[in-house]
Amino acid sequence: MALTLALLAAVILLASRRIYRRLTRISIANVPGPRSESFIYGNLCELLQNQVGEVEFKWQEQYGDVVKFKGAFGEDRLIISDPKALQYIYQTTGYQFQKQAERRAISEAISGKGIIWADGDDHKRHRKILLPGFGGPESKAFAPIFGSYATKVAEKWKDIITQQGDESAVFDIPSWGSRAMLDSIGVAAFDYQFGSLEDSDNIVTSVWKGVLTDTFGSVTKRDIFVQGILQFIPLKLLSYIPNPKMEHMRYAGRVLTDVARSLVQEKTEAAIQGKDAHDIMSILVKANLSQDKSTRLSEEEMLAQMRTLLLAGHETTSNSLSWTLLELSKRPEMQTRLRREIEEKRREVISRGDLEFTATDYDSMPYLNAVIKESLRYNPPTYHSFRESSQDDVLPLSKPITLNNGEVSNKIPIPKGTKITTSIVTYNRNEEVFGPDAHSFNPDRWLRRDSAGKGVSVGVYGNMLTFAAGIRWAVLISISITDIFSNSECLVL
Repeated sequence: MALTLALLAAVILLASRRIYRRLTRISIANVPGPRSESFIYGNLCELLQNQVGEVEFKWQEQYGDVVKFKGAFGEDRLIISDPKALQYIYQTTGYQFQKQAERRAISEAISGKGIIWADGDDHKRHRKILLPGFGGPESKAFAPIFGSYATKVAEKWKDIITQQGDESAVFDIPSWGSRAMLDSIGVAAFDYQFGSLEDSDNIVTSVWKGVLTDTFGSVTKRDIFVQGILQFIPLKLLSYIPNPKMEHMRYAGRVLTDVARSLVQEKTEAAIQGKDAHDIMSILVKANLSQDKSTRLSEEEMLAQMRTLLLAGHETTSNSLSWTLLELSKRPEMQTRLRREIEEKRREVISRGDLEFTATDYDSMPYLNAVIKESLRYNPPTYHSFRESSQDDVLPLSKPITLNNGEVSNKIPIPKGTKITTSIVTYNRNEEVFGPDAHSFNPDRWLRRDSAGKGVSVGVYGNMLTFAAGIRWAVLISISITDIFSNSECLVL
């Protein structure tokens, strides 16, 4: 009898403790947001299966820059485009808002244990090794490489056009841009010839073609369900979950890793012998060798950097090029204005005895830079980023919001483990930052200092979130559209 009473008392005490914690813990339940029609999928089908930005813009207009929505299995999440909250997440707190565990596991499956996968101290170590390859002088030194491949594309287009009876042709811009970017990344990053523009039978070219589109081109309910259950299972099991979409990515990763292994070995031997090389991989190998053994990247991590560089600099940049040309094709007056600036600069380059544009020449063309900035703002190649709070915290806000209980607050307490989607696409069209015409494509905003990227400092480039921010900002290697325009007078977009 006494034992039974003791057990009953223990159960009551435990239950009371859990109820107390639930009633008194921090909650985001009062943050306004849309209703969910499904416990299993939450609002994720609505968010991920519509056109990019369509749902986010609707939520932003209805609820503001901080929105609560439902993840899988009834989980409360936040989607944020508030500048001050983003600054706090990316800059103020350092690594406190970590990548979501399941997203990190997906990153490992895609690109290996490179810098995209790394977090905390691992990320600091990766970043220290990678920084020498992405300094200002190093980045500008690659301008001739990207310019040469842009010229190759323009010349091939002109050849195709002249072969047509009516001297006109239709081009698949995303395909051409992807091939050109793959070749230029190969040379700049690895001193490696992919030969994509020449239709070579290089195995890397064949397996990497369309890999991101095949893997992430359309999100099914099954994909959303699998992502939802990843938070409840050991993430080491991810590679054992059947997923036809991931098989192409995994195979491409294995092929690229084999190529990377031989390249790293070759570049390590060259570095030890004191041979000078300027491609990114050689710079990374040299930087890694100069570090203390305890802070060096492992072979697995070095190999992952090649996959990361190809993933981050290939399709993202070619997609940005495609979007830029599309926006210009819809606005002939902008296209004409850009051509005039480029032609004026070309005459200046020729008059001083040079044949090619330098990085300084590119920097000195204000309208070209305004067009590129506006395209990256308006159509960011990555539109979401995913974080998770590692402890109970309080998010500061740029402007107060009215909670569901009627309280007006300029901050939001969030519990440990809260999953946060930082919305790049809605922040980049935030009217408080980019003006009342933020939803319009207008390069001139970048020529008026008072109307572009104002307010709280968030992004490193034009105060956009396109390249993320803080300790995890990204480098996007851009193919120059200058040569495409200046070498394609006959091209009508």
